[in-house]
Amino acid sequence: MAVQQSKKSKSKKGMRRSHHRVAAPAVLLCQCGSPTAPHAVCPACGNYRGRNYSAAPAE
Repeated sequence: MAVQQSKKSKSKKGMRRSHHRVAAPAVLLCQCGSPTAPHAVCPACGNYRGRNYSAAPAE
């Protein structure tokens, strides 16, 4: 088993954990202005890359 040679300080622990943060979710704005996940159909209007993919008729 691996055994540490000396105690890691709070500073070293914090430096190691500096990259462990959770990334903020990517949000794009659709043509209709509603927030949408990238590479996904807009939940409000049903558009994706200029085409309408919703089953509901466009209003």
